[in-house]
Amino acid sequence: MTTSEYTTGDVLYRVSDGIATITLNRPAQRNALSIAAANRLHGLWGEVDSNPAVRVLVLDAAECGTFCAGMDLKEAAEIKRSRGVDILDVLPDPFYERMRTVRKPIIAAMTGHFAAGGMVLGLNADLRVGLAGTRGGITEAKVGRGSPWGVPLLWMLPQPILMELTLTAEMMSIERLHQLGFVNYVEPTVQAVRDRAHALAASIRDNAPLSVMAGKESILRAMTLGCDGGLASAKQLYKRVYASDDAQEGPRAFAEKRPPRWTGR
Repeated sequence: MTTSEYTTGDVLYRVSDGIATITLNRPAQRNALSIAAANRLHGLWGEVDSNPAVRVLVLDAAECGTFCAGMDLKEAAEIKRSRGVDILDVLPDPFYERMRTVRKPIIAAMTGHFAAGGMVLGLNADLRVGLAGTRGGITEAKVGRGSPWGVPLLWMLPQPILMELTLTAEMMSIERLHQLGFVNYVEPTVQAVRDRAHALAASIRDNAPLSVMAGKESILRAMTLGCDGGLASAKQLYKRVYASDDAQEGPRAFAEKRPPRWTGR
């Protein structure tokens, strides 16, 4: 597989051996999300979906102790002062909802603390790896902002925990979030976080792509549809998988004792 080099700017992008890596790159601002960064992310979700060379995505951040501090509040204040509008009004996707519809799996390599918009990026990922000793939270109430994007957390955390996070706006340790099932793994160092995230990505990449994408979509749909509706939807989604060439390649490769050669068709 080919490798595309990192671009420059607030958000870096690289594709290598079927794994795309997006890196938030504003360490001096604790990787806070500027308008430029938010717009770049919005465009990259589509790039990941449309690029057949990408099987899975790792969302990373420049090392600074913080994975993402959320919205760039200084920029938000300046926009309000100079243009008289709220920063959400100038963003194409203020709550990062496009990220929730990316068909390829997303793994968040959370290399530090995460709050507000950082929590948005974490919850919109499919798998999460955290750094020991860090904290995450929904801190909007401390600065008079809102967190409508937190509703999907009801399917990831117990309701009293989500209520605590939202109403107190206090940060919670990554260890507790791991115990509650929100985080898949907690690692001792930033490099170990990245290594774990890329090991997970490699495992996903090596599986049949149609099966992986149908699996992700069926689980997310069931959050909305419930058990019976989700099951019915999943059976429809998997029809394409069962009818694919890859559905025959897998058993054939097993019988021939060789790695499968997936085509995604």
